[in-house]
Amino acid sequence: MARPSTSKKTPSLPEFIRLISVMLLVPVQPASAHPQCLDFEPPFKPSWHLEFCTQYEQFGCCDQKTDNLIAERYWDIIDQLEAAGHELCADTVKEIMCQECSPYAAHLYDAEDPYTPVRELPGLCFGYCSEFHGKCRHVVKYLTGNQLLWDTSGRDVSTFCSMVDLSDQDYCYPNVLKSPDLNSNLGQVAEDPRGCLQVCLTEVANNLRNPVLMLHSGDGTHRMFVAEQVGFVWVYLRDGSRLEQPFLDMSGEVMTTPWLGDERGFLGMAFHPKYRDNGRFFIYYSIQVNSELEKVRVSEMKVSAHDMNVADLYSERAILEIEEPAANHNGGQLLFGLDGYLYIFTGDGGKAGDPFGKYGNAQNKSALLGKVLRIDVDVSDSRGKQYRIPADNPFLHEQDARPEVYAYGVRNMWRCSVDRGDPVSRYGRGRIFCGDVGQNRYEEIDIIVKGGNYGWRAKEGFECYDVKMCHNSTLNDILPVFAYSHHVGKSVTGGYVYRGCESPNLNGMYIFGDFMSGRILALEEDKTTGSWKERSVCMGETKTCSFPGLINHHHKFIISFAEDEAGELYFLATAYPSTMSPFGTVFKFMDPSRCSIRHKLTFNHLITIYV
Repeated sequence: MARPSTSKKTPSLPEFIRLISVMLLVPVQPASAHPQCLDFEPPFKPSWHLEFCTQYEQFGCCDQKTDNLIAERYWDIIDQLEAAGHELCADTVKEIMCQECSPYAAHLYDAEDPYTPVRELPGLCFGYCSEFHGKCRHVVKYLTGNQLLWDTSGRDVSTFCSMVDLSDQDYCYPNVLKSPDLNSNLGQVAEDPRGCLQVCLTEVANNLRNPVLMLHSGDGTHRMFVAEQVGFVWVYLRDGSRLEQPFLDMSGEVMTTPWLGDERGFLGMAFHPKYRDNGRFFIYYSIQVNSELEKVRVSEMKVSAHDMNVADLYSERAILEIEEPAANHNGGQLLFGLDGYLYIFTGDGGKAGDPFGKYGNAQNKSALLGKVLRIDVDVSDSRGKQYRIPADNPFLHEQDARPEVYAYGVRNMWRCSVDRGDPVSRYGRGRIFCGDVGQNRYEEIDIIVKGGNYGWRAKEGFECYDVKMCHNSTLNDILPVFAYSHHVGKSVTGGYVYRGCESPNLNGMYIFGDFMSGRILALEEDKTTGSWKERSVCMGETKTCSFPGLINHHHKFIISFAEDEAGELYFLATAYPSTMSPFGTVFKFMDPSRCSIRHKLTFNHLITIYV
């Protein structure tokens, strides 16, 4: 988390439905795939035949109820025209009104563009519009309440028709009926021509202050716990509602500031594997006591004996404190491995280039900074420590090395995760993936192994940083599985290997992001070679993510990723990276290829639509 930015808030899809009375004046970008209905559902075959807009009863956007409403409005207009002594223009009026039922309604009414209001009149091709204007311009005031359109219809044909035209001539009426490229693809699966994996999102929670993590307690309740950097942890129930009282309020203890990009604060949390039975969890946060040197503290706490949604504030027991020589690079990840031990990920102490001592903290195994630590929190040792060192820790018997060290040579690992493994073969189960934030050239993804040296400060990514250390034959470092330059992003946010069920196109991929660029990235493993290849991920186009509740945009600053009990994937982002700014949001990944016609509709044949 580092630099400030501004983000323009965009309305949600339902807001555009409410803006239906506003006439669109901004031209939309050309569209080229499948249509969507005005209510952001796919086209469908109605359960019953249509009495009025019969040309769309095989495949379109209207059920019988909507068709009846259009018919009622039509006859009201005809009655008014007749009473006023106007030319009825009955056929033309019906044609225009029935475009609401067209399978291309969303294109005709510009409903696919989430940044513009829905039109009141469909897009009319210039030739058709010219005929309409010449014979039937008097009916405009009966078709729309838009004063601007009323006024313009009384002027010259060019002015009026330029307003009701569409920038994409393939989609204006009646051209849309004549394009074989469009009509031959109705109801068919389409691949993304750019070759990227399109994903959509749904907003799960918002108004959070720098949400640094979200996790579940593994107790079958499907609750999600969202932590803010200022020290609050909130409970979200399975139905998406948030409890009024926080699960934990550490704001009085946690050291943080409203400075943009301040890396101190409440940084980590992990539930004990047996939390359902023992109610124990662990937290990692920044502290400063009596103006002394800043520290990071790892503590154990317990849930209240009387309320499963509230922590016992008096149960805190500090198990480890580490002095921090600078305000940045504080690490903060806590997680339990499959071995039942607690893994603690610390930063290198801050500043630039790990300048502490001859070789820096990260390469110094007698320091706890720049490390992956592993401890047994279920047993205390004989010397009064609140934990025990696992018997197979790699440096347990090495002189001058801290026995807690499991791996070293890390700069500032920001967000790590345990792969739950393939649900059938169990392949990959237990691997620990981390994103390690780089200095000024490269960001990297690592898989953590016992005793591994991850190269910092000798290396940054695959390249040398400290040339003298880099060429030392004893370095024996483990290379990243993937690294990217600062042309792509400047602060990696580690993610998860997707093992859920709802987004099959993501199966087995490691999904992560970049805090500064706001990019979502993915890696796919070649199991024969063990190498990882980047897969292109992009937000689905507007037409791809036009189903109810789906969106295709998110806040720029990606702080963390998360996984629920079912293995579904989320990420947490903010529009303004200050601990006091309530612009943080939790987004859930949604695979648009799984979106289908709503089950309330009946079909004579299966139509799978991928837009």
